[in-house]
Amino acid sequence: MVLPPTLDKVQFTFHARVRGEYRENVFDFNKKNDALTDDSWILHRIRLGIEWQPTDWLHVTVQGQDVRESFSDRPDVPLQQGAEGDDAFDLRLASLEFGDPKHLSLKLGRQVLTYGDERLVGPLEWLNFSRTFDAVKLHYQEKDWWIDGFASSVVRLHESKFNNSDWTDTQNSRRQIFSGLYFSTTALDVQSTDLYAYHLHEEALAGSTDFVTLGTRMKGDPLKLSGWDYIVELVGQTGQVRGQDLKAYAYHLEGGYNWLSNPWKPRLALEYSAGSGDGQAGDGQVGTFQNLFPTNHPPYGFMDTMAWQNMHNLVLRLAAQPHKKVKTTLDMHAFWLADTGDAWYRTNGTTQVRNITPGANNYAGAELDFTINAKLTQHLDMLLGYSHFFAGSYLDDTGAGDDADFAYLMLTLNY
Repeated sequence: MVLPPTLDKVQFTFHARVRGEYRENVFDFNKKNDALTDDSWILHRIRLGIEWQPTDWLHVTVQGQDVRESFSDRPDVPLQQGAEGDDAFDLRLASLEFGDPKHLSLKLGRQVLTYGDERLVGPLEWLNFSRTFDAVKLHYQEKDWWIDGFASSVVRLHESKFNNSDWTDTQNSRRQIFSGLYFSTTALDVQSTDLYAYHLHEEALAGSTDFVTLGTRMKGDPLKLSGWDYIVELVGQTGQVRGQDLKAYAYHLEGGYNWLSNPWKPRLALEYSAGSGDGQAGDGQVGTFQNLFPTNHPPYGFMDTMAWQNMHNLVLRLAAQPHKKVKTTLDMHAFWLADTGDAWYRTNGTTQVRNITPGANNYAGAELDFTINAKLTQHLDMLLGYSHFFAGSYLDDTGAGDDADFAYLMLTLNY
């Protein structure tokens, strides 16, 4: 059977992922309390997609996703009591891209937005359901620079109905609009240099949110720096959050060395991240950095206890590749609160670890992360990991202060 020329360019995609997790004290740091979140469970998801490029100037993408949480006592509702929950087969991606993505293109519809190291905007693929946006994005690219302009609204999970953004849910009064410009250049040969501006608008009964985020990011290339690399990211925010004036900041500093000629390709790096907090609640001013829509899982510890707000995070990282298909990492984190008059925010940027206690010691604790990532076949990947959290003085001063453990095994199949 001979397919029409346009149908011959249809590609079907399949993705399946399963992850078994064990967590103990990760959410309450209290070994005397046998919480629903102190348990083991299995998270699994399936994605089915179609990619179609009938002409050189049109690319069509459609993908559905089904996510489940099994063998857990937690609610099967996403984001309740730490659960990832169930979300029956729903629309994850649906976009039309016009033009040439290597020069000038316009992308409309449900899509992934990702910029830089995803500290502010990313898909958060670690979560079973991940993150997408209903968006319009214009992309322009030349040899040594590119720029994106976009307007969007994040897609929210609804376990019992279609997953809508504020653009497609006419009953939602929040009317979120997240827009931005992102510019990147390699004009300096040894690094990529990024400049960006984001704007977030939301309506709420407590008051409107309307603020801008301005930042820059510089990332060194170890291949052009004799094995050395670095990242510097500086961010400031101003505007309003729920009707209160916002002035906040965050930054990330990182330096590392890569033994490029060693067959194991080891890398040793030191990082420091900080996000401002607010020690004067109720004064009409907000000093807490707003973390936007990040992929917070890799940068601030795999136990997901910290967001890029009201924090200081010092990290020592060691990575090696003992086999061409195996990579291992060992990270050691230390965490402090920037201001104990503000909350300790978990990775989602909203959930608080403890009630605000201004007189507490600001040392939150330390975390050890170990991972093994192996490519078992052309299509099958495995990730094995273990993390331990050493409770700090802040936890002792605000309640139970017990250590926590997290272990997992994940298999990912892609076609």
